[in-house]
Amino acid sequence: MQKYLDLKTNSDFEKLRQPAEIIKKGGIVIFPTETVYGIGTNGFNGKSIRKIYEIKKRDFNKPISLLVSNMEMVKMVAEDISELEYELMKKFWPGPLTIILKKKKEVPDILTANGDTVGVRMPSGEVVRKLLEYAGVPIAAPSANISGKPSGTNIDDIKKDFDEKVDFIIDNGISELGIASTIIKVVDNIPHILRQGSITEEEIKKLINKY
Repeated sequence: MQKYLDLKTNSDFEKLRQPAEIIKKGGIVIFPTETVYGIGTNGFNGKSIRKIYEIKKRDFNKPISLLVSNMEMVKMVAEDISELEYELMKKFWPGPLTIILKKKKEVPDILTANGDTVGVRMPSGEVVRKLLEYAGVPIAAPSANISGKPSGTNIDDIKKDFDEKVDFIIDNGISELGIASTIIKVVDNIPHILRQGSITEEEIKKLINKY
């Protein structure tokens, strides 16, 4: 492994500028979020996104979601956002909810398996938010695991599969939640859960009832 940053006992987030620059330039970085560890790169770089598929042995028919740091970044990748989708963002972001949105043409087709939608999430983890801020681009980031294996929640397990295949690894201890985000898609103003995570159907229904 070329580069490694241990943040378990060191909260000098200025050191995240190096991996953020690697991401911006299309390098591959493993980093913590509040859900599980992600393996990420510049969300606008199709060549680098292809490399993530290859490293993870992920089926190219499975889309990859984007992590964003603010609403300006959401608008870089998605359009025609509905009022209900905005309400879901307001309620659950930053946090463990991925929302399927209509993608902008700037988003590479390889990321979305040639579909016209893209999963978007604004994470709450302090490290990943700072990484996004420094990189200044959305990060294409599936979970840091070989496809078919459990999502990576600590670096010791992740290193075994990815040590020599990525450009940088950030270690922040065991993931806070340890479960991937809930994925939701709004169809005809009705939210549908595509993957259950820590945000429950009951929590979403409660918002809809108010809406």
